[in-house]
Amino acid sequence: MAAHFGRLRKGATTTAVAAVAVAALSASQAPGVTTDDLGRQSAGAAQPSGDASTGGEGGGATGDSPYYTDLPPLKSPNPSPSASPTTGTTVSVGEAEAGIPATVLDAYKKAEAELRASKPGCNLPWQLLAAIGKVESGQARGGRVDASGTTYSPILGPKLDGNGFALIADTDNGAYDGDPAYDRAVGPMQFIPSTWEWAGRDGNGDGKKDPNNVYDAALAAGHYLCRFDRDLSVQSQMNAAILNYNNSTEYLNTVLSWLEYYRKDTHEVPDGTGTLPSHSSNSDPGTSPSPSAPATPTTPSTPSTPSAPSTPKPGGGGSTSPTPKPPAPTSPAPSPTPPTPTQTVDHLEDADTGKLTATAGSAFGAKVAVRAESKASKGVAKVRVRFTIIGDTDATFTGGESVATVVTGSAGTATAPALVAGEKAGDFTVRATVVGRVLGGLDYTATVTPRQADTLTRTGDTALTCVPGGEFADQVELKATYKGAVAGKVAATATLIKSADDPTENDKGPYFKDADGKTIRTLTDLTTDADGVLKLPELYADDATGTFLLRVNTTGGAVLTVELKVAAAAS
Repeated sequence: MAAHFGRLRKGATTTAVAAVAVAALSASQAPGVTTDDLGRQSAGAAQPSGDASTGGEGGGATGDSPYYTDLPPLKSPNPSPSASPTTGTTVSVGEAEAGIPATVLDAYKKAEAELRASKPGCNLPWQLLAAIGKVESGQARGGRVDASGTTYSPILGPKLDGNGFALIADTDNGAYDGDPAYDRAVGPMQFIPSTWEWAGRDGNGDGKKDPNNVYDAALAAGHYLCRFDRDLSVQSQMNAAILNYNNSTEYLNTVLSWLEYYRKDTHEVPDGTGTLPSHSSNSDPGTSPSPSAPATPTTPSTPSTPSAPSTPKPGGGGSTSPTPKPPAPTSPAPSPTPPTPTQTVDHLEDADTGKLTATAGSAFGAKVAVRAESKASKGVAKVRVRFTIIGDTDATFTGGESVATVVTGSAGTATAPALVAGEKAGDFTVRATVVGRVLGGLDYTATVTPRQADTLTRTGDTALTCVPGGEFADQVELKATYKGAVAGKVAATATLIKSADDPTENDKGPYFKDADGKTIRTLTDLTTDADGVLKLPELYADDATGTFLLRVNTTGGAVLTVELKVAAAAS
């Protein structure tokens, strides 16, 4: 989204026509963009995100705010080698549009490197971040950032007050955008506060998540694009990610055009010297946004009613007084703006959410579902509902995220993506709230139970024997199953017990050794491997002889008792 916007200037028609022509040609050459029989462009197989099936943000990271529509030159960058003004290393120097301010470029490349390590399957190219940064803020207003990457002044979009834009009432008390009434997109990558609250990242390691810092914003944008296990090397998934950022086919085409341009070549320029865009999606063609502040639109003045000509007096040289003007028509009082769907929501109701339980590592069978209702208890459609996982848990929604925003359907219902349990057992909370309203939410308790086994068997049948003071030749190896299937990662305990009727720990006979070589007869924190196999450590015998028992228990109730015999060697 563009940070600054202007109004239509007289005499800009030629420029506007040229810009439209360039847009059509460049967008038609962008990857993944197709043209229909009438010459209109569409985004191929990509569909806008934001419905209940994707768990998208609806309004995207930017709230579908305006953006810069300038397109790259039709000619590819033609670099020549030169020394970097900041590092002294040899870089390519070409067209001005191919130049990216040094700190901003560094932020994009660092974000790519972090995502390559944390989400290697995403295949995020830094050029995609550069393309989005170009159309959102003109690369942080041409690189007007300090050494830490923070913009010298906040980059703010227009008020999202429903007047020509989406209506998003304040969600951050003005903490990020300085506006306590309505949200605004903030920073070089133009995040709305409600999205930054959960998507924000600390990209420069200063302990803060600042949307006006290009390192933080670039890393947050990278993680946002890589949600839902997307692989951005697949064009349809890249298209979906860009549309999820700002739900507009024109936006998609513009970003893809810059992506292709930056992929061919780019070069570093000093901070503060980047080329500023001049056309915005919220204005008529030919508008030139101010580089410093949004222009205030002016209303053309209404032409005054011309006076009636004087009527000559009969037979004389004077003239009569002018004919009185009719009273100017009064403008009708503006009709009140109807409330948005979000403003009509009075509360959330449960929509038959099932019991939220799952075994560790598996998907929950039920999903959280809520209904946005008015005071009259009628469902309200087109309302964004945010689902947030809260608590000490590693459970996530499908795709690995802890937050998902879903738009209510025609009946006012929003269903969260499926929950997936992690390895940590216990309870956690899923909270549903209405985005853009300060209303009470709904909390749901979800429970993760440990992995279980109902059967334990030995993998071998060799008798386990030992001489007094010796070491058992074979280790005890077991296999766990649950309902006939392999039971991997199941917790188990092994104890050398006194007898079949007395499961307390024995004080003589076979034993294990701890890390310090000391005798122990109970092992805890054991876990079967992925194949359900559990191999116990070596067993030793003291001087006592006889038949002893080793009992192994697992979560879920599986129990196996193994005989151990200690006898003197035959003469």
